[in-house]
Amino acid sequence: MRSILRKSLVVAMVLIGTSVFAQKFGYVDSNELMLGMPERKKAEADLQAYAQQLQQQLQTMSAEFEAKVSEYQQKESSYTEVIKKTKLKEITDLENRIKEFQYTAQDDLKNKEEELLKPMVEKIKKTIADFAKENKYSYIFDSAAGTLLYMPEADNIAPQIKKKLGIQ
Repeated sequence: MRSILRKSLVVAMVLIGTSVFAQKFGYVDSNELMLGMPERKKAEADLQAYAQQLQQQLQTMSAEFEAKVSEYQQKESSYTEVIKKTKLKEITDLENRIKEFQYTAQDDLKNKEEELLKPMVEKIKKTIADFAKENKYSYIFDSAAGTLLYMPEADNIAPQIKKKLGIQ
């Protein structure tokens, strides 16, 4: 009985080892690829131009704010209470608009960067997937991010897991 169990165990280990070693693994540094792409320079220039537009708008708003504050300080003594309140509200509203613009501009800049980089990322992914299929790689890892970049669809167990979870 022990002999049969040992032989079965050895055969199972050999089969498992053979199937694992038959798979071909690779890795690539996606950051290195991104930095080497010719499209990267144009994307960086476009992003810089967009950031400069946002910066100019912020400078315009800041100059308007400073002018209103300066005017208020110079003429404060001649203003009535109603005018003072109105002017302070204008200054406060402008200050709030500037802050809101700064937050929005940061988000817009991030979105613009993603928009400009997305075609390059997709191109890299497609190239890696094509390369993996042509060269019979089972898995390609991104050494920069530690993520899986390619895997054969046959190894995807998501449909079975979805079925078990009752997900359509």
